[in-house]
Amino acid sequence: MQAVPRRDMKPLARSLLQRFGTLAGVLQADPRTLAAHPGMGEATAAALRIVTVAATRLARQKVREAPVIGSWQALIDYLTIDMAHLTLERVRVLYLNTKNMLILDDLVGEGSIDEAAIHPREVIRRALDIGASALILVHNHPSGSPEPSRADIEITNRIAEAGRLLGVAVHDHVVIGREGHVSLRAKGLI
Repeated sequence: MQAVPRRDMKPLARSLLQRFGTLAGVLQADPRTLAAHPGMGEATAAALRIVTVAATRLARQKVREAPVIGSWQALIDYLTIDMAHLTLERVRVLYLNTKNMLILDDLVGEGSIDEAAIHPREVIRRALDIGASALILVHNHPSGSPEPSRADIEITNRIAEAGRLLGVAVHDHVVIGREGHVSLRAKGLI
């Protein structure tokens, strides 16, 4: 079954890329917005949604199959597919076991990253509850720029300090944006 009858799809693809900027932007677009785009319709928007879900699941599976620290590019690919084009900021914590395998990918909040969205005590408590020995903080910047803010750095260091006291390592805090990603660890900010 095809979502679009046989025809040249290049003009539609060009108009979608022009409107949403990138393929990831098209795939992350709201389904209703896609369906209303000239030449699309509900069936084509649904087909693109299926592609998005499949790509995200494939990327997530790669992250789950190997130690996260040893498969960093797979992690960045997964996070970029899933978060780079969101219009709302999301905060996630990736909890890892002693072999750095992903135990839980936990969405902890939506909105700006501050104490309202993420509490150091709750992040570390959750790690202890599920037997995690390490974690990676992740959030996106809807603005597109992955540069960390002062609040990003401060909350990361507060969580890292709480983790040190209770034996839970904070490996990194990754900020994802349309323009790329930034690792606070790589920048020497943790």
